[in-house]
Amino acid sequence: MSSQPSPTPARSPADDDDPGLGFAFFARLAGLIIAGGVVAMIVMLIFFKATYAFGLLGGFIAFAAILLGVGWVFDRRRARRDPLA
Repeated sequence: MSSQPSPTPARSPADDDDPGLGFAFFARLAGLIIAGGVVAMIVMLIFFKATYAFGLLGGFIAFAAILLGVGWVFDRRRARRDPLA
């Protein structure tokens, strides 16, 4: 018995059967990035308008209200799906 590892056969690039991630993956990724940018712009617009109208404290109160609303939606969705949670 030899302690040397057995040599692995050389593989050519033609033997590679991996098709890659594909166009659909990158299209979804681009759509997700664009949607995230649009949502961030809307949130920033609301924050800056509230800051302009009510001052810095009002801007943070508006931002907190938005976050509370998002949290409430997620909580209701989870409670509907899993009533024991």
